[in-house]
Amino acid sequence: MLTEQESIRREKLNQIRELTNPYPERYETSHTPKEAAALPDGVTDVRVAGRVLSVRRMGKLTFGAIGDITGRIQIAFKKDILGEAAYEFLKKQVDIGDFIGVQGETFTTQAGEKTVRAENLTFLGKALKPLPEKFHGLIDKDSCYRRRYLDLIMNENTRKRFLLKSNFIKAARRFLEEEGYAEIETPVLINKPSGALAKPFISHHNALDMEVYLRIAPETYLKRAVVGGFTKVFEFARCFRNEGIDATHLQDFTMLECYLAYANYKDNMKFTQRLLAQAVETVFGSRTIEAGGRTLHFEGEWPVVTFRDLIEKDCGIDIESFSTAEELLAEIIRRDIKLETSEDLRKLGRGNLIDQLYKKVSRPKLTGPVFLTEHPIALSPLARAKDDNRGITDRFQLIINGAEVINGYSELVDPIEQYNRLLVQAASHGSGDEEAMLMDKDYITAMEYGMPPISGWGMGIDRILQVLTGEENLKDLVLFPLMRPLEEE
Repeated sequence: MLTEQESIRREKLNQIRELTNPYPERYETSHTPKEAAALPDGVTDVRVAGRVLSVRRMGKLTFGAIGDITGRIQIAFKKDILGEAAYEFLKKQVDIGDFIGVQGETFTTQAGEKTVRAENLTFLGKALKPLPEKFHGLIDKDSCYRRRYLDLIMNENTRKRFLLKSNFIKAARRFLEEEGYAEIETPVLINKPSGALAKPFISHHNALDMEVYLRIAPETYLKRAVVGGFTKVFEFARCFRNEGIDATHLQDFTMLECYLAYANYKDNMKFTQRLLAQAVETVFGSRTIEAGGRTLHFEGEWPVVTFRDLIEKDCGIDIESFSTAEELLAEIIRRDIKLETSEDLRKLGRGNLIDQLYKKVSRPKLTGPVFLTEHPIALSPLARAKDDNRGITDRFQLIINGAEVINGYSELVDPIEQYNRLLVQAASHGSGDEEAMLMDKDYITAMEYGMPPISGWGMGIDRILQVLTGEENLKDLVLFPLMRPLEEE
C-alpha cells in the first residue's frame, strides 16, 4: 500500500517522463560536492551532481543543497538565470531525495556559505520514497543496520565512520605495499576448515558433489604461498565463523593477514607497531587518540607482558606452578576467583582455563596498546613452540582498550610436529569439539616441500576500527550486517 507521498512522487515521475528521461545514463561532473565547496569564488563552468538534501524556496530564488558520501554544496537557483521553464520544473517536479546535476559559477553568500549559482539543471533520478523526516532522522539502531543506505544519507557520523574505515584499510595496504608485501587472493570455499580454532559454515558444492567449508581464516593458504616462493604476502580476507553473535563478534568479518619469511614474532611485533602507528596517524591526524573513554598512545615503544606475569599480577596465580587443569581449577576455586562464563570449567583443559583467567580478569584492565606474549601451546596449534620451554609458544597478541585486535606468532614450519598437533586437534574434533581443526593433509604435504622461518599475524579490520572509534557494537563498523528478516519481508 503506497503512502500519499509515494503516490504523489509516482505521479511526478510520470510527468517527468513526458518531458525527459528521469533516469539518464550519465552526467559529466567537474567536481564532487566536497571539492566544489572548497573552490574560490568566481570559478565558472563548475559541474556538480548529487542527491537533493534540502530545499528552501523564496519566490524567484531557491536555495538547495546536494551531496554524496564525502560532502555537500549549496546551490542557488535564480529564476532569471536558470530560465522560467527549468525553474518551474525545479519547483514542481524535484523533491528532496532526487538526484540532479547543475552547472554554474561559485560564490559565497552573505552568510558565508560556498554556493554554486546554477545556470543549467539536469534531472538525474527520481526518489519514489521520501527520506526520513529531517529533525528526527534515522536513529533507531535496528533500522540503521537494516537500511544502512538511509543511515548513510541521514547521519553524518555514519558517513564519517565508514570513510574512516575505508581510509584505514587504504593506509594499511599502502604501508604493506611500500614495505614490499604482495597482495594475493586465497579461496573462500575450502575442503578443510583451518587457520583458527572456530566452528565453520558448511555448504554443498553441486558441480563437484561434495561438502565445502567457508574459510575461517586464510592462514594456511597464505603459508602455502610462502612455500611457493613469496617472502612477504598479505590478504584482506572475508572470513566466516559459525559461532555466537554479540557486540564484539559477528559470523562474517574482514581479516587482514600478512606473513614475512625469515623473521620471528619479535620482528613482527616491531613491524606491527610501525604499521599501526602510521595508519592511526594517517587516519586520525595524531598518534594519540580518545576512544571509549580512554586515551590511547600509539607513539613510542609499546609495552610487552607475558601471560604468566599478567595473570600472577591480577590473580595471584603462577600458572607455571600448576601443571594440570585440575590443579589450576582447584587454585582458582581456593582464591574465590569468579569467572563469569557459560563454559563448564570442569571440562576445560589447562590452556583454556588459563585463557579464561586472562579474558575475564586481566584483559578488561588493559588499555594498551600492549603486546601479550608466551601463550600456552594448547591455545596455539599453528604456532612455533619456544626453544627453551615447549609448553608455551612464540606468539603475541596486541591488546587495545581491553580487546584483542591482532594475533601473531612465529609460525610452526616443522611438518612432523604440525602433523602431530593436527592429530590432537582432529581427535578433539572427533570427540565433539566443533571448534577444533581437522587434519589437513594437503597443507602438511606443502610443508614437507620445505618452509623457511616465518612470522605472521591477523587483524580483524572491523574489530580494530571498533576499538579505535569507541563504538559499542561491531555492527556499527560493518556496512551491511546480516540481520534476521522481519515478518513483512
